Amino acid sequence: METINIRYLFKLPDNRQEIIDLHLDPHTLDLMDEIPQQPPSWTKLDFYKCPHCLLNVKDHPYCPVAIHLIKVLAICKYLLSYETIHVEIVTNERTVSKETSAQKGISSLMGLIMATSGCPHTNFLKPMARFHLPLASIEETVCRAVSMYLLAQYFLRKQGKKADFDLEGLKKIYSNVKLINVTMAERLRSIIDEDAAVNALTILDNFAHALPFVIEESLEDTRYLFAPYLDQTFDT
Repeated sequence: METINIRYLFKLPDNRQEIIDLHLDPHTLDLMDEIPQQPPSWTKLDFYKCPHCLLNVKDHPYCPVAIHLIKVLAICKYLLSYETIHVEIVTNERTVSKETSAQKGISSLMGLIMATSGCPHTNFLKPMARFHLPLASIEETVCRAVSMYLLAQYFLRKQGKKADFDLEGLKKIYSNVKLINVTMAERLRSIIDEDAAVNALTILDNFAHALPFVIEESLEDTRYLFAPYLDQTFDT
């Protein structure tokens, strides 16, 4: 299988271009980007460590999310969150482009990096990263998150394990992600003055916070899409 390549190209208000290339292992979906030999101190695991972190400093001296955000912060230092930028995302399958705010463009990139960083709490988001939908709306993200989770339950049941069709596990996943967003925002506020990166995390946090409360309402709004399934019984 070929490496999964995703390019984010940012055209900034001062006409500069910034490019971030991400390369994912086709089997593990882990980021394959090179790690600096001497990462900055703010990327250390015990610097604003998440209270529910499953890693230990001895084996993982650096936070996997923070260390992959280094290149993102290099772009953010030039940006205010409300500034309009042009974002172009190139994947192996297609190219997506849009005029949007700096915080929304950076948020889309951050979400992808967090999912593939190697953080144990965000590993569950790797299927969404594999079929990355840049700049997705809340409705799109809810549908994708639920679809991926339910597909995982199908595989669990095929293995003879208990499947969770009430989505309780999904709510727990996003509860853990919310805590990462909050703690990571504190980490970034301690080292930068620019607001684009922190506000980008706020967008991710708002979704993680809202998902457990809106998931059933949002899903109910999509029920009509599945009328052909609901009106027909399939023979097995």
